Amino acid sequence: MPTYYNLKALIKGIRGCKTVADERALIQQESAAIRASFREEDTFQRHNNVAKLLYIHMLGSPAHFGQIECLKLVASPLFTDKRLGYLGIMLLLDENQEVLTLVTNSLKNDMNHSNMYAVGLALCTFANIASEEMSRDLANEIEKLLGSSNTYIRKKAALCALRVIKKVPDIADHFIGKAKNLLTDRNHGVLIAAITLVTEICSLEESYLNEFRSAVPLLVRNLKSLVTTGYSPEHDVSGITDPFLQVKILRLMRILGKGDEQASEAMNDILAQVATNTDGSKNVGNSILYETVLTVLDIEADTGLRVMAINILGKFLSNRDNNIRYVALNTLNKVVTMDTNAVQRHRNTILDCLRDGDISIRRRALELSYALINEQNVRILIRELLAFLEVADDEFKLGLTTQISLAAERFAPNKRWHIDTVLRVLKLAGNFVREEILSAFIRLVAHTPELQAYTASKLYLALRSDISQESLTLAATWILGEYSDILIEGGIVDDDKTTPVRDSELIDLLLSCFDSPYSNYLIRQFLLAALTKISARSTTSQPEQDRIAEVLAKYTTSPELELQQRAVEFASLVGVLEQMPAPELKATVMGVGECRRILALTRSLTFINEISNAPSASVGSQPPVNPQSNQDLLAEIFGSSSELATSTSPPAAQPQKSSVDDILGLFGSSSSNSGPVPQTPSALPSYPATPATAVPSTFALPQSATPATPATPSVRKLTEYSAYEKNGLRVTLTPQTSAAKPGIVMILARFQTTGPSVTGISFQAAVPKSQQLQMLPMSNPNVNPGATETQQMRVVAPVGSNVRLRLRIGYTADGQTHQEQVDFAGFPAGLTSGTA
Repeated sequence: MPTYYNLKALIKGIRGCKTVADERALIQQESAAIRASFREEDTFQRHNNVAKLLYIHMLGSPAHFGQIECLKLVASPLFTDKRLGYLGIMLLLDENQEVLTLVTNSLKNDMNHSNMYAVGLALCTFANIASEEMSRDLANEIEKLLGSSNTYIRKKAALCALRVIKKVPDIADHFIGKAKNLLTDRNHGVLIAAITLVTEICSLEESYLNEFRSAVPLLVRNLKSLVTTGYSPEHDVSGITDPFLQVKILRLMRILGKGDEQASEAMNDILAQVATNTDGSKNVGNSILYETVLTVLDIEADTGLRVMAINILGKFLSNRDNNIRYVALNTLNKVVTMDTNAVQRHRNTILDCLRDGDISIRRRALELSYALINEQNVRILIRELLAFLEVADDEFKLGLTTQISLAAERFAPNKRWHIDTVLRVLKLAGNFVREEILSAFIRLVAHTPELQAYTASKLYLALRSDISQESLTLAATWILGEYSDILIEGGIVDDDKTTPVRDSELIDLLLSCFDSPYSNYLIRQFLLAALTKISARSTTSQPEQDRIAEVLAKYTTSPELELQQRAVEFASLVGVLEQMPAPELKATVMGVGECRRILALTRSLTFINEISNAPSASVGSQPPVNPQSNQDLLAEIFGSSSELATSTSPPAAQPQKSSVDDILGLFGSSSSNSGPVPQTPSALPSYPATPATAVPSTFALPQSATPATPATPSVRKLTEYSAYEKNGLRVTLTPQTSAAKPGIVMILARFQTTGPSVTGISFQAAVPKSQQLQMLPMSNPNVNPGATETQQMRVVAPVGSNVRLRLRIGYTADGQTHQEQVDFAGFPAGLTSGTA
């Protein structure tokens, strides 16, 4: 193949190649010829060789061997050689290459060249490839050129200064004075470069920001001249004068006005003028309006100006351009918390975006819809979201069901509407419902007895028509199992009509779920529990109980370990089960239903009432011989703990042999381990000891048949005893006893501060092994001056014994964390006998 004389001939030769292989071979041959020419130091061909080499580089072939030749061209006095040399340097070099250090001197010389175009070439090259070291070396040259009388050079020097402060931010203050002067320039190109430079400087430090706040009136004047100027052929774009400069000014005003009322006040009028006079029929005008909106929302603008900005975004929502609608929704999502009422005016337009064909717009509209929900519009918006849920893509459903349920929990006008909403969600997208939402729904039904029959009826009908939705099946199984007696006795309530339902029909429905192709491991566990509950209800006939027993027996040999264990346990417990107590109400979302102190007080009152109504018994004495209770049966199966809140009975002195030993044998336990441990005095237990909490169980136990005390016992109040006082925290203990209940001591711990607030209190207690301790949660772990926080405890001890406590107290006071351990034995003797 021949060697091509110039670039034009090379391009023609490459285009003439018929295959890629031919093209590759031609390039390799030409590269070899160029390298040979470079070695021969052919000055006349250097220009042509570098031009051809740059073209080869653009095609993706190696061309690094031409870097030094580019430096030689830069040193040439000819402008055409300089231009090609600098182009080669920008293409073949970057700021990380060592060869770049050889360019610094050439750039410095050309920055002082008499030809402004040679200066422009040097500045352009510097702005593209300058490293940190080069920026430090040439910063003074750039600063001088910022004051040049030539607008062409000032513009390029401003861009070079931008490169310098990005590479070396600590010398940005060198350019502040010159940058201020450039803001007064009349040339639009210089103004754009200057404003870009000032914007970058202001983003570095707060002190630089204050330097340029005095230039706000100047920016306002420049923007006003652009808005009010008539047709300018040189800067006109679609009927708008220099939209690029207007956008730059608006962005800088946004930075300067943020957090500064005086600067913001100076901008209000011109921003209103721009928003009013800019034509939004074309994309150029929309870009300016969008920047105006962002500026208004960021600065300390008037309320009316903010409303006008949100109205502009509302107009964007009706635009046919998807990009404009997207940015409007995205911006409204950020400002909805700033002025919710103004955004609410565009609610219908936002809801229309839920039906848009663009998935990005649907997603942003959905997020904005969540933020708009409140007590007044919850019915309307939830109805629209449920309609969207019917046609939504699967990727939306998980978040959509969660948000609908949380909004219903937070803003529901009544419980009936709340239950209906969640039922609708379960029917439409039961496979996309989080576990937390399902648990919250079950808690809601458990605490709404007046709607339990209604809910059970709805779920029965829903499950009968569709068993493919997992969460619907789980909710229906739990509700139908728990409230089967209500459903069987009252029938199905539907549209003010009552349809009777037999226990056999209910059991048939649940058994059909076992064989469903949609049945999974979790659903089968729920079904076993539900069938066991139904079997224990008085409304279930004996044939159906036998049928359930067969199902349980069938699963005792299931290869699924959890199902097998449940079946074995349920088959043995089926006769001693009663309805489960309602679970504790709690908020699904953090920040919703802040009621910790109220719940703690409620639990405390319930705890005291249980003690007051408990049958009197002499703790530590031999109890009368009675038939074994259901509680004793379960205590033998699951064991007992002296620190469980559910353990309300004192331990018996002698273990009783029962028929559950065979069940214990299945789990590798012997009957000797199921009875209570003999009560012998011992040393205090080792730490850590934690406060007792309510232990959840699958089923509740029936109450003992012991007759209630006919008269209310007299409660004797004792004095307050100081247990701990240090670092500004004082803890006192006040015991209460009842003569009718010897051996039971109620202790109220009070926490007060004698100085500043004490936070993060952790209060733990332990008693000797011969005694039992129960603790309720503390009313508030933070104690403020003048306030008193409490914590309730109950100690069950042998009659006549002394109550001893080991206390561990952790807290933060005066910024320091303290951890103390105290042994307390200050209660009077005879306290447990009820005579003290």
